[in-house]
Amino acid sequence: MSDSLPPFKIFAGTKSRYMAEEICKDLGVSLGKMNIQRFADGEFEVSFEESIRGCEVYLVQSTFPNSDNLMELLLMIDAAKRASAHSIVAVMPYFGWARQDRKDKPRVSIAAKLVADLLSAAGVSRVITMDLHADQIQGFFNVPVDHLYASSVFIPYIQSLNLEDMVIATPDVGGAKRANNYAKYLNVPLVLCHKQRAKANVVEKMTVIGDVEGKNVILVDDMVDTAGTITKAADLMLENGAKTVRALCSHAIMSDPASERIDNCGMTEMIFTNSIPFNKDCKKATIITVAHLFADTIRRVHENKSISSQYLIK
Repeated sequence: MSDSLPPFKIFAGTKSRYMAEEICKDLGVSLGKMNIQRFADGEFEVSFEESIRGCEVYLVQSTFPNSDNLMELLLMIDAAKRASAHSIVAVMPYFGWARQDRKDKPRVSIAAKLVADLLSAAGVSRVITMDLHADQIQGFFNVPVDHLYASSVFIPYIQSLNLEDMVIATPDVGGAKRANNYAKYLNVPLVLCHKQRAKANVVEKMTVIGDVEGKNVILVDDMVDTAGTITKAADLMLENGAKTVRALCSHAIMSDPASERIDNCGMTEMIFTNSIPFNKDCKKATIITVAHLFADTIRRVHENKSISSQYLIK
C-alpha cells in the first residue's frame, strides 16, 4: 500500500469473524483487536483494544441474526468515530432488513431505509455490501455504497459444470432482472416462475413461463429463508420435464425447515456464498467463499481504484 495513504485496519463483529479472518489472510494483514463485553441482561459494550486514530477502519459484520448484529455494528461504528478514526467503512456481506424496502401496504415501516439512517447517524463513511434484495436500497444512503455481485464467484462455478442445454430460471418475477443478466452473460434462455403468496413465507400457487423440457435448469435468487419458494420452483421445473435443477443463492438465511425441504426436493445442488455463517445440516448445499471479492474491494477502495472492473455481470 502507498505510504501517502492513511493506514487501514480490519475488525470483525461476533458472527462475521470467520469472514474477516479470510479477508485479512487474503490481504496479508492481521485482524484488529476488539473486545465485546456482554452483560447479564443482554446489553453489550464494544471497545477497540488498539489505537485507530487517523486510520481507515473496516468493520466486517453481516446483520444476521438481524437485531443483535445490527446493534453490535452500530456500536462498533460509534466507538470508531469516538476513537478518531479517519474513515469508517461498514463491510456487510449480508444486509439485513432489506426485504422491507418500500410501502407495499398501508401503515408499514420501510426498515431498509431506517437501517441506512441508523448507520449514517452512527457515523459510517461508506458501506460495502453484496446482492442487496433491491438495488434501490443504495439510494437510501447519503454515503457511498459499493454494491458487489455474487455472480463474480457463481459464474465460474456454473461454467465449471460444463452443462449442456442449460437455461437460467428465477423462482419469482421479482428476480427477473438478476436472472436475465445471468442468461445474457451465459447466452442461454431465460425461464420465469410466477408465484402467488398466501402470506409471508407461504407460496399458494406457482406457474412456469418458458420451456424447460430436457434442460439443465439453474435457478437464481438472492436469498433462501425457509426454502419454500425455491424448492417448489425446483420440483415444478422437474414436473415440466427438466433434466436437472440446481440453484444459486447469495445469502443462506436457512430458517427451519429449509434444510429438510432442500434435501427432500428434486434439486441436485443448492449453491450459496458464505455471506452468512452456514452451520446447517444440508447434504445438497455447496458453499463458495466471497472473502477474496471483499478483500479485493477493500484493497481497491483503500487505494482509490475503480471496483467496477471486477464485475462479471451486475
